[in-house]
Amino acid sequence: MVNSDERAGVVLELERLRRAVDVGFATTRGDLALLLQRADQTDKTLSEHEERLDTLERARWPLPSLAAVISCAALAVTLWSVASGR
Repeated sequence: MVNSDERAGVVLELERLRRAVDVGFATTRGDLALLLQRADQTDKTLSEHEERLDTLERARWPLPSLAAVISCAALAVTLWSVASGR
């Protein structure tokens, strides 16, 4: 049989174990909350960067189209100068 001293020792150790588990869970919850906050900040930053990139893409000159127009103009000037003998 188990005497009362051993029973008290077991109860005490179980209480210590419970406290250690509670502290571990609290630490884990805190770490998870921090990670969630950082993930939210990262999502916000990424969203802002995507908006800025979209704005820059809409505002840029249509460079390929502009290059094609200039090439056609250069070809026309070349053909005109060859045709006129200059």
